[in-house]
Amino acid sequence: MNIVEIEKVTKTFNKFTAVDSLSLFVPEGSIYGFIGPNGSGKTTTLRMIMNIFYPDNGSINVFGERLNGASTDRIGYLPEERGLYKNMKVREILKFYGSLKNGKNLKKEINRWLDALDLSDWANKKISTLSKGMSQKVQFIASIISKPELIILDEPFTGLDPVNTDTIIEEILELQSQGTTILFSTHDMSIAEKMCDFIFMIFKGKKVLDGTLTSIQDKYGSDTLRVRCNDGISALQNLEGVEKITDFGQIQELRMNGDCDPQNVLSQIMSRTSIISFELAKPSLHDIFVRIASPDKEEINNA
Repeated sequence: MNIVEIEKVTKTFNKFTAVDSLSLFVPEGSIYGFIGPNGSGKTTTLRMIMNIFYPDNGSINVFGERLNGASTDRIGYLPEERGLYKNMKVREILKFYGSLKNGKNLKKEINRWLDALDLSDWANKKISTLSKGMSQKVQFIASIISKPELIILDEPFTGLDPVNTDTIIEEILELQSQGTTILFSTHDMSIAEKMCDFIFMIFKGKKVLDGTLTSIQDKYGSDTLRVRCNDGISALQNLEGVEKITDFGQIQELRMNGDCDPQNVLSQIMSRTSIISFELAKPSLHDIFVRIASPDKEEINNA
């Protein structure tokens, strides 16, 4: 069963087409990741799912029907623009948001979440006294406190340090294990790779990727050679058969052209320096994202 079904949806703002004939299906119980450059249409799509914006053409069904007032109680939403009432206390605001969605056992749930996200000592503090990261955690709790069946998170990891990012990830995975469907946007490709059952990429309003990470990588093949050598990138310039080198400092990623023999590339490198390690691999999601969205080259494969 698909929790969200988007079919041939278009949304324009004046003469600008934010979303162009988009179709997308989010299976029940999945973690579905939205990726794409700034201004590509991610947030517009999420807002149309929530009925904040209405499509000009096409249809959007949630829970098998067009979203209505009663259905929104079954959805938790963390918007890109964070907004909490700064003069309210943490516990008060969580109770307020929970009651808006007809949440049950709110006192117990609030205590559990405050403890889980290390906010218990701040329960009776005003939102205005919290750090940006702490406010982010409070807003995350507000979006899920009513135990929604579908959770939509727009850039949920923005402003979080690595420890709190890991905590939120753990909680999202736990919610999925309980049957919740999670749809979130992110600019962190490593998180998308690790967490998502399905990944969707939108670019200039159009869908360019949609599927599992494996199915997306399979489209590109094993054209990436990850190398660590003694002289770093200085030893890797002007290699025959290599289209592009991405330098990560200690490791370099070499993108080979379609006719290139990886053994030939390795032989060239070994004639110049000592190789510490190497791996023939499919491109990372980060690399695929850059290949599509880079200003100097677009590789759009409409799914």
